[in-house]
Amino acid sequence: MDRMILIKYGELSTKKGNKNFFIKTLYNNVKNKLKNFDVKINKDSARMYIEFRDEELDDIKRVIDKIFGIHMYHIAYIVDTNIDDIKKMTLDVIKNFNFKSFKVETKRSFKQFPTDSLETSRIIGGYILKNINDISVDVHNPDLLIKIEIRDNNSFIYLNEYCGSGGYPVGTQPKGFLMLSGGIDSPVAGYLAMKRGVSLEAVYFEAIPHTSLEARNKVIDLTRKLTEYVDSINLHIVNFTSIQEAIYKNCREDYCITIMRRMMYRIMERLVKERGGYVIINGESIGQVASQTLVSMSVINEVTNVPVIRPVACLDKLEIIDISKKIGTYEISILPFEDCCTVFVPKHPVINPNSQVAKFEENKFDYMSMIDEAIKNLYTVKVKCEEKTNFSELL
Repeated sequence: MDRMILIKYGELSTKKGNKNFFIKTLYNNVKNKLKNFDVKINKDSARMYIEFRDEELDDIKRVIDKIFGIHMYHIAYIVDTNIDDIKKMTLDVIKNFNFKSFKVETKRSFKQFPTDSLETSRIIGGYILKNINDISVDVHNPDLLIKIEIRDNNSFIYLNEYCGSGGYPVGTQPKGFLMLSGGIDSPVAGYLAMKRGVSLEAVYFEAIPHTSLEARNKVIDLTRKLTEYVDSINLHIVNFTSIQEAIYKNCREDYCITIMRRMMYRIMERLVKERGGYVIINGESIGQVASQTLVSMSVINEVTNVPVIRPVACLDKLEIIDISKKIGTYEISILPFEDCCTVFVPKHPVINPNSQVAKFEENKFDYMSMIDEAIKNLYTVKVKCEEKTNFSELL
């Protein structure tokens, strides 16, 4: 029996004038992620259809599960659109299942089909009852739900449904730059931003020798995890050592984290504007650490006029951890290699910083020339999901 994957768009179907753009973007993303499989992909305004080889189905499903913009999909049996063939195929599909009750649901998209949806369901249900003993119809809580879609040339029969990742296809929104540390929160923020259709580039601030090469490799591995949802992500590695050392040499200790974050935001703004981005994205969660109180975020944020998106801002730590485990970043994030945000944490960081004090402290050194130098010397790595690139050249 021939089968096909039916993809349902979900939230995409609510779009009006630009619906075709969303569907086309999803189609291109699916086509790209399945480029190594023997598939044929077609689409219309209601569904996407994937023809596949049976031996590749499990691997294809694993890929489809991580493509944003897919609400649900089914593995459907294909049958000619006539009632006799539909009856026979339905019986063949279900005869090896163990069930005591069933229900048939029919959707008749092809309005020239001689019977409406309810009548078609009754006809097929009656045929099943005649050919399988000791079963009954249960319209409320059946053991087996049989769904049939009547279309013009081919119709579809399916018993299963698989949840997709939902959201919007990546690329339906322009580019955002993710501040990616080695912690738990920022990879989750990147995942949630991509789920809303945002294309990502990532930025990692390191301070070697105060941070380790293992910390850098951890961030590269986190980036690779995120590329399971896209084709590739550019990871920009910024040498932050001289800036961080200047902060701790010249500035009040309790303001060092505030000023460090202000420097990072200045660098992020430059990268966003120079490289075609629209927003800064980070993993800040309200009140989680000293730099993430509302007062701190306000003082830090004032150095940039680029919008800052904080997808996990209103989630608690346990909620963020749950998502990180779901997407496979948690075990990488908890590896014991500190990034520059944690290695220099003062004993008593200010939680309600004053903007004027922050400006006074940071003006004690020539940070603009250091920012220019950091941006000039950043290193960009194109991280791909299917490649285990040798990053020894970064050393």
